[in-house]
Amino acid sequence: MSDPALIRLSAVTKTYGQGQVAFQALKGIDLAIEAGDFVAIMGPSGSGKSTAMNILGCLDIPTSGSYEFQGVRVEQLARDQRALLRRHYLGFVFQGFNLLARTTALENVELPLVYRGGAAPARHAAARAALAQVGLAGWEDHTPGELSGGQQQRVAIARAIVTRPAVLLADEPTGNLDSHTSHEIMELISAFNRDHGLTVLMVTHEADIAACARRIVRFADGRVDTDHRNGGTA
Repeated sequence: MSDPALIRLSAVTKTYGQGQVAFQALKGIDLAIEAGDFVAIMGPSGSGKSTAMNILGCLDIPTSGSYEFQGVRVEQLARDQRALLRRHYLGFVFQGFNLLARTTALENVELPLVYRGGAAPARHAAARAALAQVGLAGWEDHTPGELSGGQQQRVAIARAIVTRPAVLLADEPTGNLDSHTSHEIMELISAFNRDHGLTVLMVTHEADIAACARRIVRFADGRVDTDHRNGGTA
């Protein structure tokens, strides 16, 4: 029988450095994530959650253990193969937005499609559609400096979903926003999960933001400390 998990980490460790200065950031992580799930990853600084997200995002590989994505052993892929996996299956949203300052909203959103190649008219149309999906129709020609923090994060989300990824990885997506705007951004991310089946993995320090997820995984000292469904379901 095939594995129902979209993502599976099995006995994953990550060690930085060697000898006496070696630091083990992950100490044998087991984690399975099914397609369509919405998982909040929490934990104090140094708990291993950021290291785990880097591995899940194909930005790093485990020291030992395995990472399977749709049944493919990611740690066995070459660097360029991992880059292709990122480009075609993963979307990223960051706390700092990471938009190009002198580039319009449309051009920022279009950037992942430029890396993929393809005709310019199709890229323009897809970027406009993605901006419309996040409520920014009519803002295509504005640069980040002409947008509020919430609007900039909406552009970042549009850039993440324009390639129609299987997974959205969000690292503190509301960390630079006020509470009202944070709520709006979480409503948007939740809608993509609920209405489009987008799998969401989100790092957050904030309990009210984590409450938007269907599942909360807490890291502590390089291990999964707790893993539960919102509402108390194990």
